Amino acid sequence: MDTPLEILKKYWGFDQFRPLQEDIIKSVLDGNDTLGLMPTGGGKSITFQVPALAMQGMALVVTPIISLMKDQVDNLISRRIKATYMHAGLTMAEMRRTYEKCMYGKCKFLYVSPERLMSQSFIDRLKHMPVSLIVVDEAHCISQWGYDFRPSYLHIASIRQYFPRVPVLALTASATPVVVDDIMSQLKFHKPCVFRKSFSRPNLTYVVRHTAEKYAELVHIVQSVPGSAIVYVRSRRRTREISDELMRNGINADFYHAGLNIEDKEAKQTRWKNDELRVIVATNAFGMGIDKPDVRLVIHVDVPSSLEEYYQEAGRAGRDGRRSYAVLLTTPTDRGKLHRHLTEAFPDKDFIKKTYQRVGDFLGVAVGEGYQKVYEFNFNLFCRVFKLPVIATHNALKILTQAGYIEFVEEIETQSRVLIIAQKEDLYHIESENPYVDRVLQALLRTYSGLFSDYVFINESVLEFRFGIMQQDIYEALIELTHMHILHYVPRKRTPYIIYTTSREEPKYLLLPKAVYEEQRQKLSERIEAVINYAFNDNVCRERQLLTYFGERVDNDCGHCDVCIARRKHSDHSPQDVQDGILYMSQVKPRRLEEFVNTLSFPQEEVLATLSSLVDEGLVIHKSDDTYVNPKPLK
Repeated sequence: MDTPLEILKKYWGFDQFRPLQEDIIKSVLDGNDTLGLMPTGGGKSITFQVPALAMQGMALVVTPIISLMKDQVDNLISRRIKATYMHAGLTMAEMRRTYEKCMYGKCKFLYVSPERLMSQSFIDRLKHMPVSLIVVDEAHCISQWGYDFRPSYLHIASIRQYFPRVPVLALTASATPVVVDDIMSQLKFHKPCVFRKSFSRPNLTYVVRHTAEKYAELVHIVQSVPGSAIVYVRSRRRTREISDELMRNGINADFYHAGLNIEDKEAKQTRWKNDELRVIVATNAFGMGIDKPDVRLVIHVDVPSSLEEYYQEAGRAGRDGRRSYAVLLTTPTDRGKLHRHLTEAFPDKDFIKKTYQRVGDFLGVAVGEGYQKVYEFNFNLFCRVFKLPVIATHNALKILTQAGYIEFVEEIETQSRVLIIAQKEDLYHIESENPYVDRVLQALLRTYSGLFSDYVFINESVLEFRFGIMQQDIYEALIELTHMHILHYVPRKRTPYIIYTTSREEPKYLLLPKAVYEEQRQKLSERIEAVINYAFNDNVCRERQLLTYFGERVDNDCGHCDVCIARRKHSDHSPQDVQDGILYMSQVKPRRLEEFVNTLSFPQEEVLATLSSLVDEGLVIHKSDDTYVNPKPLK
């Protein structure tokens, strides 16, 4: 059996591990339950993929992000490593084929969504699989004290009874000390075993900019800092608005959010990763599993609701170790917005109970029915039918999920798939008035294999490109072939699901436990106050605030965040230094006011006051075009 280092070299081409990776791998191979805290971009996947390849059997990987699941499986397959995945969007035939591969030892990695662990049929098959390692990615989701708690994660510990000697590896990029202890408790660690990498990022400069005009400040920052950038906002609509604003200012930008189809997402990601696109403006749907090391700038236009979320997203800058910037834009109104977020996140209990009742009515589930059944759920239509507020309703469903009455699975996008059900000889005798039917069928046969034995994922845009047939014509031809019983075509779709984890109850019998409602509300309130303090406390080093929040002891300030720089400006200069800087700049060429403020490393108020005095004294002239010039010639 190859050593971990030999496996790393063989499949990934690296000669050595990054800090902490080897320690975690050794712990896993020694059979220890292990928790790895590694900041975003620290190489978490290596810590379970390498030991799994060094062990007999298969790794079961639990991850909540479907797109990341697919990306990692595709990446492993590209390295000739046998891997597969399973989630609610697969057909029965696809699931059956996956089960067979795993049960007969033809797979090294099985990725599953946490919801899958709630299925008894899955558990019955899992018992017979050669599981050698259980991996829990985004492990903070198992803790009710974390910022992204998901009740489905609580089912992970229950599968340990079937594999009592199999170690668990839990991984997360951000967790407070309380969450760390809760992760180990919920996963039933045999003994505490935590490997921490400092949350400090010496190459990352944290900056908070207070501004009345966020869009103008955003444009200025992007124009001032060269290199690839991510701009985060909290609404899909604003991704397009801000992208358009950047484009109007000559900045090559595009937008990204979860509502885009698979092809658009992949195209935008690829352009950005290949530096054909400088700035991507996105919701938090962008970033997970996207490994671009040379991001120089991450800007948050909207203030996140937790420091865990901010740290993860800001940490996508500077993974190559070079100087990079994480900038948070704030206005005085952001405090109120964050407090309103608390109200929206925990709507009134009566509203939650009415939402539960309406879901049952909408899906046609009778009282006492629905247990362990999965229902497609058109969330937007549901809100329109009952005239419900979108954000509060969404959070009501999340609270009902945490209370254990339902499982609300957000949008899963499934690719189109085709299975040919006719005999091969029947394909030569197809008669149709649609001229594209035969062309589309021949295109399928020439492009994809295995169509007669199982469903195969297809891409209509690929067929359009290769064979010159419009996508609408491809769609209509495939529908007709389905009606003719030549094949079965399942078009791609984006669908949320509701899973009833108990039979439908009368609303009056619904109980929202204190741990789910009152205690969670209090925890969110504390997280929001921590964000407000980070955003508006301009007296404490930004990095020190972050590291303290995550439980690290901090002896020194970072020296390069905006607070540290401002403190240094106040202590390291004299009024003459400010005056000399202004006089020199205005002597070189006429300057606008913002050029002095943004170029000189002195406090803004000092620059403005000194410039005003110099104008009054006639040492600097304020011209009609709103520039300032020193009339004394440069020697």
